[in-house]
Amino acid sequence: MAAYLVVMRDKMIDAAEYAAYGERARASMAGHPVKPLTVNGKLKCVEGAEPDGVVVLEFPTVEAAEAWYYSPEYQAVIGRRLKSTEGRAVIVEGVPG
Repeated sequence: MAAYLVVMRDKMIDAAEYAAYGERARASMAGHPVKPLTVNGKLKCVEGAEPDGVVVLEFPTVEAAEAWYYSPEYQAVIGRRLKSTEGRAVIVEGVPG
């Protein structure tokens, strides 16, 4: 069953550092079954506080999402996102097809 990593950026602290993170994060996806669905595209908030940006990545399973998220390659770069932005991230399972 598909799974999605959803990252909601609430505040940008350092845009240059975030850009550097983005390049390395994309590189860390090599060899993982990930499909970016949106990467900080135009958004319209319909409930709650408006995020500054949203990223949604699709994986074939929760396990595949976790395998990428906890991979040494991504863990080596995630600190750059955490210090350059404020926000939150979740892995959520999709509905059966």
